[in-house]
Amino acid sequence: MELHTLKPAKGSIKKKKRIARGQGSGRGGTSTRGHKGAKSRSGWSKKENFEGGQMPLQQRLPKRGFKNPNRVEYKVFNMSSLEALSEKSNVTDFTVEKLFELGQIKKNDKVKVLGNGDLTKKLTLTVHAVSASAKEKIEAKGGSVNIV
Repeated sequence: MELHTLKPAKGSIKKKKRIARGQGSGRGGTSTRGHKGAKSRSGWSKKENFEGGQMPLQQRLPKRGFKNPNRVEYKVFNMSSLEALSEKSNVTDFTVEKLFELGQIKKNDKVKVLGNGDLTKKLTLTVHAVSASAKEKIEAKGGSVNIV
């Protein structure tokens, strides 16, 4: 075997169709695009969601609901999750910055504490919002709640 005798395997290489290279090529004239119409013209592309002139689905369906631009999204913590976090990281003074350091929230998250679960130790919280039941439970154990 020499380099000048090497060839690709039979059938592995196909010849590219040369479109629009004159009448003699057999693919001149309309260049396999047929006669007239948008698809025969340059620059044509099928528009997304186009249904052939029929009213598109997203226009047939009614608009529903309302997105309040002033809605405040809170990252929620229950008493049970704060208790577990306190045990794990040995912290009793929870602030927004401390929760960020522990990797529980993102930098700009707002924190709300809810009253699901029980407390066994005194906690000090400095967060954005607290439910009434959570505040009650924390203060019953001698802890305190500060709203940012």
